Amino acid sequence: MTPEELQAARDRTVPDVVAGGLRVLFCGINPSLMTGATGHHFARPGNRFWPVLHRSGFTPRQLKPSEQGELLDYGLGITNVVARATARADELTTEEFREGGLILAAKVEQLRPRWLAVVGVTAYRTAFDDRRAKIGPQDQTIGGARVWALPNPSGLNAHWTVQTMAEEYGRLLAAVDADGPRHPG
Repeated sequence: MTPEELQAARDRTVPDVVAGGLRVLFCGINPSLMTGATGHHFARPGNRFWPVLHRSGFTPRQLKPSEQGELLDYGLGITNVVARATARADELTTEEFREGGLILAAKVEQLRPRWLAVVGVTAYRTAFDDRRAKIGPQDQTIGGARVWALPNPSGLNAHWTVQTMAEEYGRLLAAVDADGPRHPG
């Protein structure tokens, strides 16, 4: 992908991968330019979402971003707090996060996933005005869904390794499995 193609993706939106009644709706911060250019969530090289999702046990094999539609087979989906693509999350304003939180809450209420997993605790804190939120299960529900804040899988998040992220995502999976059957339907 050329730098020009990436820059052309700025401010694009990417369709959600969603269905009603998901086990978990994963919610990213916002699409990267690579995601905007390809139309595939977590497409930026170095993003660890797909390896972590597999290592944690959510998927039986590591999916490629282009296989994102297969998530629905496992009762999983993807959306974002803010819809527009940027090079970095710090290009987003607090107002965009707050507005995105309202849109996300309405989306969750409509789709009725059992769990909403926000991948990026800072985004969660800003979108839902919960400054004390930490990685893990949250006290509040959003749109009827239980909420879990997960570490951001971006390669820029050096505090978390693939292994430690997979362990945290695995904690979410254990909570999800404790709620009911592993596969939808």
